[in-house]
Amino acid sequence: MAYFHLVRKWGDVPLVTQPLNSAEAVRTNTFREKKEKVYEQIVADLTEVINSPLPDIQPAAQKGRVSKVAGNALLGQVYLTMATTLDQANRAANLNQAKTYLTNAYTKRTFGTLKDIPYADVFDVAKKTTNPEAIFQIVYRQGDVNFSSGIAASNQAQGETINSLRTTTGVGGNVKPDLVKDYEEGDLRKEYSIKYASAANVRDYFITKFRDPSPAAGTNGWGGNDWLLIRYADVILMLAEVNLYLGDEASAIGFLDQVRERAKLPLYNAARANPTYSARYPTLRQAILHERRVELAFENHRWFDLQRFFSPAELVAYFQAKPQADYGAARVSNFGPKDYYYPIPFDEVKLNPERMYQNPGY
Repeated sequence: MAYFHLVRKWGDVPLVTQPLNSAEAVRTNTFREKKEKVYEQIVADLTEVINSPLPDIQPAAQKGRVSKVAGNALLGQVYLTMATTLDQANRAANLNQAKTYLTNAYTKRTFGTLKDIPYADVFDVAKKTTNPEAIFQIVYRQGDVNFSSGIAASNQAQGETINSLRTTTGVGGNVKPDLVKDYEEGDLRKEYSIKYASAANVRDYFITKFRDPSPAAGTNGWGGNDWLLIRYADVILMLAEVNLYLGDEASAIGFLDQVRERAKLPLYNAARANPTYSARYPTLRQAILHERRVELAFENHRWFDLQRFFSPAELVAYFQAKPQADYGAARVSNFGPKDYYYPIPFDEVKLNPERMYQNPGY
C-alpha cells in the first residue's frame, strides 16, 4: 500500500525490499526504480496476502488488521491503475486481472446490495467495528489522548457543533464550490457530508462526513473516527469502471446503480434522460467519475481517480477548463504537466543527481 501511494505520487521511486545495513548498501540502493518494476513488487506483495492463511474478513475485535478481502480489493485497484496509466500493450490483461480480484472482494461481502447499509452508518463511530462496508481501516481509540482521531474536530468550522464538542475558531475543512455544485439535487450524501457555516469569518461549506460529538470524545475532540482506506462502495464503483472498459456497459450500469440507489437518486438510465444530468455527464465514463467524487468525497481518492480517467495532457485541459470562481485563490490556470507528479525533494536529488533524477518541470 505504501509503495502504491509512492509510485502514483512520484512515479519512479527507490525500491527497497531488505534492510540496508551499511553505507555501501545505502549508496547502492539510492536510485529511482522504474515505476513498472515498482508495480511488479506491489503485485507480488499483494499476491502473498491473498494466498496467505489470513481470514477473508477480520472479526470485530481485529478490525484494522489485513484480510484477504483487503488484499483482493487493493490488488484489483492496482491492476486497474496499471491498465489505465502504464503501457497500453498490457491494458486488456490488466483489466481482466482487475475484474478478477475486485470480483473476488465483492463476492465475499456479508450484505446483499449497498442499499442494505445506510450511508450514515458507514461513518457512525458507534458502528465502526460492525460496519459491513468497511474492508480496511486505520483504527483510532475514542477518548484516548495518544490514540484518538482528530479528524472530526479538525474539520469543524467556527460556531458549529455537528462534528465535535471541541470549540474551534477557523474555517474547518473547507469545501470548494466546484464540489458543492457536483452534488445532484436530492443527494442525501450532500446533507451528510457538508454543511454551510454562517460564522462571519467562515460563510462557506465545511466537511461534516466524519463526526464524533460524543461525551467520550469530549471537549478535547479526542474522537473515535476510524480512517477508511477501502470500503465496498469504492470496490463497486471500480467494478463499474472496469466493466465499462471491457465493453460490458450493462454490468457497469448495474454496479453504478447500486451506489445511486442508496443515495436515493434516479438510476442511471433514468438520470441520463434528464437534460441537466446528461449535459454534465454525457458518457457513462463521466457518470462513473462523478459518482466516485460525491460518494467518496474527502476519503483521498479523487486525485488517483483523475489519474486513471485522464492522460496527463487531458488532466491539464480538464483543470484549466474549470471556472476560476469555483476555486477561490487557487489559480486553475497554474495547473500544468509537471503537476502530474510531486517533485523529488532536493535533499534526495543531491544524494545522486543522475540516479535520483528530478521529475520534469521542477
